[in-house]
Amino acid sequence: MSVKLRLNTATATRVVLAKIGNPQREEPLQTSKEVFAIAEADQPVLTAIFLKPFKNLIAHRFTHHSSLEQHEMNTCAKAIFASPGGLLERGVEIARRLYSKSNHPNIKSGDLCIAHIKEVHIEGELVQGLCILKSESVTPFLSISTRDGDLQISTEQGINPDKIDKGCLILDYWPGKGYYVLTFDRSGGDSRFWVRDFLGVSAVPDAAFLTNAYAKMAVSCVEEEPPAEDTPPWENCTAARDTLDYFEERENFDLQEFEQEVLKTPEAVARFGEHRTRMEEEQGQPLETSFEISKKDVTKVKKRISAVLKLDTGVEIHVKPTPSTEHDPVLERGYDDRKGMKFIKVFYNHDLSAS
Repeated sequence: MSVKLRLNTATATRVVLAKIGNPQREEPLQTSKEVFAIAEADQPVLTAIFLKPFKNLIAHRFTHHSSLEQHEMNTCAKAIFASPGGLLERGVEIARRLYSKSNHPNIKSGDLCIAHIKEVHIEGELVQGLCILKSESVTPFLSISTRDGDLQISTEQGINPDKIDKGCLILDYWPGKGYYVLTFDRSGGDSRFWVRDFLGVSAVPDAAFLTNAYAKMAVSCVEEEPPAEDTPPWENCTAARDTLDYFEERENFDLQEFEQEVLKTPEAVARFGEHRTRMEEEQGQPLETSFEISKKDVTKVKKRISAVLKLDTGVEIHVKPTPSTEHDPVLERGYDDRKGMKFIKVFYNHDLSAS
């Protein structure tokens, strides 16, 4: 069963700040000299900004091949929860760890916030939390103010709360199992740097994680099946949605049943097996072959399905399946003898991007 978590009772109280450069580019590390105490009037706004990204994420926990006692992030979190007064020392330690892991040339510099959170509601308990956010870009903001009885405009550079690139929320729950950790990475790069190298976490194999994992693998398996030359791109999308009907119609997942009733062909079973093997290698543990299905996570996967036609000229066409596209196609294929290339003609009524 998934853990019941509520963030609306929580409050961010104190923050350690840092600027994290890339050591390979000889960019420096700058950390707070003192803990920044959040004014009571600012706590509701900052708490909402800090915790907004952590809604509806898959649960993780710290893992170590030998012992959690040797896990640096687990040790830092444990020390802060035991003595919140040590936030500065341990926060600086966390910033140094992130800096030391930022050697890859693709890793961007950014601003780091390490906030102590109190009274997070989880499974009927109020626990402490540690929120770590990294923003790798700044946004220009316009500010209109009054001066000498008139209005003036100025610009400022700051962090857009909706554009925070990476983050994690560590809760003082499951301390013997590596704590309860929520994490995200929106940078679009290889998230292993953040999840594996810096945090050292792996997903908790609960119903939500397993449903997400198997549903996504099922969709990928269907989408990878080579389409016929004249097959509209939304047909693969429809097939993927049909595959997810298995998850919607049942309370429990069984791998053998899924292979027999949904995948059917040896080729599809083999492709699915390859996806499963890669997932197990990433997680460092085998995946359960039977589990209770999380309906809300099936819905999430289904919403993300879209038909994508990728062309060798660098063009991608995204088509959402609708009754009109299925019965009166909006794409027309052809061949241009002069250019010696295939083409696709797109029909439409209105340009919605212009409205």
